[in-house]
Amino acid sequence: MNKHFNIADMYEMVADKVPGRDALVCGDQRATFAELDQRANQLAHYLTAQGVSAGDHVGLYLYNCNEYLEGMLACFKIRAVPINVNYRYVKDELLYIFDNADMVACIHNQEFTPHIEEVLDAAPDLKTFVHVLDDSGIDASVIGSVEYEASLADQSSERDFGERADEDLFILYTGGTTGMPKGVMWPHKAVFFAAMGGGGWFHPDGAINQPEQIVERIGDFPIVGMALAPLMHGACWWYACIQMLAGNTVVLSPHRSLVGEQVWDTVAKEKVNTISIVGDAMAVPLLDALDANPDRWDLSAVFSVGSGGAVFSESKQEAFTRHFPNVFISNSFGSSESGNMGMDGGGKKGQGLGNVTKSEFMSVVSDVEGEPHRHVGHGEMGIFARAGHIPIGYYNDPVKTAKTIVDVDGKPWLLLGDEARLEDDDTITVYGRGSNCINSGGEKIFPEEVEQALKANPAIFDCLVVATPDERFGSKVTAVVALRGDASVSLEEVQASAREHIAGYKVPRELHVVDEVPRAPSGKPAYPKALEIALSGEFVQA
Repeated sequence: MNKHFNIADMYEMVADKVPGRDALVCGDQRATFAELDQRANQLAHYLTAQGVSAGDHVGLYLYNCNEYLEGMLACFKIRAVPINVNYRYVKDELLYIFDNADMVACIHNQEFTPHIEEVLDAAPDLKTFVHVLDDSGIDASVIGSVEYEASLADQSSERDFGERADEDLFILYTGGTTGMPKGVMWPHKAVFFAAMGGGGWFHPDGAINQPEQIVERIGDFPIVGMALAPLMHGACWWYACIQMLAGNTVVLSPHRSLVGEQVWDTVAKEKVNTISIVGDAMAVPLLDALDANPDRWDLSAVFSVGSGGAVFSESKQEAFTRHFPNVFISNSFGSSESGNMGMDGGGKKGQGLGNVTKSEFMSVVSDVEGEPHRHVGHGEMGIFARAGHIPIGYYNDPVKTAKTIVDVDGKPWLLLGDEARLEDDDTITVYGRGSNCINSGGEKIFPEEVEQALKANPAIFDCLVVATPDERFGSKVTAVVALRGDASVSLEEVQASAREHIAGYKVPRELHVVDEVPRAPSGKPAYPKALEIALSGEFVQA
């Protein structure tokens, strides 16, 4: 049987090469490559016995646990399509995803049973349920759910599955800054090369050319990597796949929220080498714990801290460097739709969110209504775009697909939504979402750039920036911030610290201090709610 750039095919080859290595650690749960493979085989056989077949959609409605990756691998083995369900979603969002995703089966935590029961009418084809036990005590039998270990019992652990394909799908539901979740349809081969480095992340020869080469990329000694995001987000499961397909060990956090001390306890215990975070929201509690507990942990095994999927501000990168002077600190560009778009190459301080190199597969595309799409020239603004290994579109949303994947010179390009400029040296400066751009007196100001400058202020824990009406300039920059602990700050102080990082016309003209900055269940910024707060005037700070 032929092997393909299919995650199940490649994982099985790796498991056969290093069966006894630890593949996965999550709290007290541990599994070797062979154990993970065997359990995924058993679950795959159970799903097949329930009528789940190639192309069918299976929901994964779980906290971090070994069963999450077992469930994903089981789906891949039988060419089914796993669907991530955000455990923070409330009823309306759950109703939408259960209706939109066309699931026939769902693997879930026991405690989510009532939420599933409440939205079942939106998913008429959803008949098979498997639940992972927890301490909730909730009766999962009300939806006919079978306990996870019972589903594996008496099932074969053999690999007697059919041939797979490069084009088998994974669908990643992603929550944007507005609107309901969107299901990004990723073929296995595309996501392997776009988001996982094509198997070349840890090897000097780079990406592989044939699936069988994946075992040649396995090092003599496993690298222990910890992903701090929940597996329901692409950033975490991509990282988990990068690690496992390299024969390395994935360490997951079993906790429901990120507490810095708990993370560093695990890093020290498991002798973690690399840590993957998602921007400042994770960086801040980790840095706070290090500051509050000097010399508490032996973190000498750490040699890399990397971020992707959200703004990792210069101030937080510098703070990590102070704690880990010899550790490689990286900031990757990317999204659910794009995979990894490369590392931030620096650029001018206070100018944009970062700088990456233009290539055959990375460009800036003009997106003007009524005009054909084209690659911009030097000095021009446009939309950050990717070609080559890209998704095939959004599930059940042809309109959004047509707006996002466009033809330029006979080649499909994925428009990522971030405005960018092509520089004279053929690098690309990325600014942020054009839809949130503030026009103040004719000047274009990107909220993300201002937010990055504000986060350099030690009093500010989190922030969002929105446009509010201004009699003179039309719109003004307005900041909604949450402060650290008992800190206090004035508008004048915020403006003074921001001017150290960005031009004067970009600094906030109004400040609103709240207990918690509004964010969507995915953790992404909730700009409409932030604007509502700003317009209310209830939390304005002089």
